[in-house]
Amino acid sequence: MSQQRILVTGAAGFIGYHLIEKLLAGDVQVIGVDNFNDYYEPALKRARHQRLLTHAAYTPVELDIADRDATARLFADYRFDAVVNLAAQAGVRYSLKNPASYVDTNLVGFANILEGCRHAKVGHLVFASSSSVYGANTKMPWSVHDRVDHPVSLYAASKKANELMAHAYSHLYGLPCTGLRFFTVYGPWGRPDMAYFLFTKAILAGKPIDIFNHGKMKRDFTYIDDIVDGVLGVIQQVPAADPHWNGDDPDPATSYCPYRIYNIGNNQQVELMRFIEVLEEALGKKAEMNFLPMQNGDVRATHANIDDLAKAVGFAPKTSIEDGLRKFVDWYLQYYQA
Repeated sequence: MSQQRILVTGAAGFIGYHLIEKLLAGDVQVIGVDNFNDYYEPALKRARHQRLLTHAAYTPVELDIADRDATARLFADYRFDAVVNLAAQAGVRYSLKNPASYVDTNLVGFANILEGCRHAKVGHLVFASSSSVYGANTKMPWSVHDRVDHPVSLYAASKKANELMAHAYSHLYGLPCTGLRFFTVYGPWGRPDMAYFLFTKAILAGKPIDIFNHGKMKRDFTYIDDIVDGVLGVIQQVPAADPHWNGDDPDPATSYCPYRIYNIGNNQQVELMRFIEVLEEALGKKAEMNFLPMQNGDVRATHANIDDLAKAVGFAPKTSIEDGLRKFVDWYLQYYQA
């Protein structure tokens, strides 16, 4: 059997970088695509990416998936067994300031990926969705079998759109598609726009940290290594049509075509104030806190029901926030020489 070749978009991103490292360790050929945009410090993206370039089985391609011709050429130049689309304009709060970037990458870019997969007859498209799609839903834990029709940010709406677009291609062209709803991923080499990263930077600098909704928030924080284990399992689990799917009572998580949606989270809520406490312990320094009201586009709590992913690929996250934040802080202090 020939070596598997996988395309990963968002290769220099937080999840993309960690996923590719693990794929390369498993004797897989990886083509990694990134546009190195400046949504957050490109130097961090370049530093992650530099570490991938040491692998002979890794091929970098610098392009923007919103560029239709360049993306079509990519699929013409290489044959992919599977595609993992992690390229996206991320962040809920930024979608209030720059909605166009979400349309360009998350909608136009994703359509280009779908077209590439369709014409190249790719065996499996795995794509990043988000816990944000649950929006105004309050019944916890959030289940993939619940409807998600009330997004509270354009980012969330763009991710729900990805799920719908993928389903249409699965129906029309038989393209096997699996969407993963990521829940608050954290860890070394993480995203500087995320709260735990911003908190760490501020605490070390002796500056106050902004805590929204007066600290009354809960999140399903999921460590990066657990996320990657789940994604690796899903890549090999090509979906088939669900013979029990019924149009009279449609299940949003499955379909009569080769399509699946999974939550990928820690299956555990942690109060934000506890998370900050653990971070303070890891840093050996207390935070000065600036309590603020709820931010527009945000949700008070997230909590993943991961039963379907556990059943499908044996997904079982095992990293506590105590261990995960310690590993993040160790990396942060070394990388930024703080």
